[in-house]
Order: sequence, then C-alpha cells, then structure tokens
Amino acid sequence: MKVILTTAIKKLGKVGDIVSVKPGYARNYLFPNNMALRENKKNIEHYDKIKDEIKIKEEAKLTEARKLLEEIRKIKIHFSREADEKDQLYGSISKKEIIDYLSDNNLKVKSDDLVIKNQIKSIGEHTIEINPYEDIAEEFLIQVNKN
Repeated sequence: MKVILTTAIKKLGKVGDIVSVKPGYARNYLFPNNMALRENKKNIEHYDKIKDEIKIKEEAKLTEARKLLEEIRKIKIHFSREADEKDQLYGSISKKEIIDYLSDNNLKVKSDDLVIKNQIKSIGEHTIEINPYEDIAEEFLIQVNKN
C-alpha cells in the first residue's frame, strides 16, 4: 500500500515521502495516529495544502530534539550497583533504568530513541546513544560505580 508520510518516521522516511508499507501497518498505526495519508489525487492535493503546517511542526520537533540533547549533555548519568570481586554487576542496567534516571531529571526520552550498544554488566564507563529525531544522534557516557 502506498502512503504519503505526514510525519518523519525512523527507518521509513521523511515528511512528504511516498512509501510502500504493509496494509496492516498503515491501517492500524499510521492512519489512526495521523502519520500518513493514502496515496490518491484527493490526498495529494490535501497534502499540498497542509505541507507548510506540517513542515513547521517537524521543525519544532527538531528544535525540541536538539534542546533535549543539550539538556542531557549538562547532566552526568551514573549508577551505583552491587558487584562481585571481578567488577561484574549482579544483573545489568536496562533501558528502562536509564529512561527512569533521565525522567527523574525532567528529561523525556522514548525507549526507541535510546540505543545501548553493549550490555552494561560491569563497573566503569559505558556508551549509549540517544537518537530523538531522524539523523540526530549523540553518544553519552554512563558511569557505573560499585556500592
């Protein structure tokens, strides 16, 4: 099914792109969330009318994403955990714990925007990547200390 995107979607396309998606994805996710329009003459004309409004919204999202990364740069992300004598953690630090830590500092990061390259299972510094908007990604260090 061909659709016109009205929102930038990671791994799918930018605003205004005409892309092919599975019918169920379009019907159950894109259309109810106003992220896409069916490709037909009427919708192409409608998209042309609202194109400027959509671009302004996308620029606002981009500015918000840059502001979020700027705020995250200002804080140090650190955790204290129990570990054995070889500095291996009992368990690991999950995405949810990192997101909770950031939300405690009034920073909203979605689970899809956070990438943990290597599992955090030991004491020391670890790298995560935060990607709040398409083509904007930044790496941050997480410090894990022994309790």
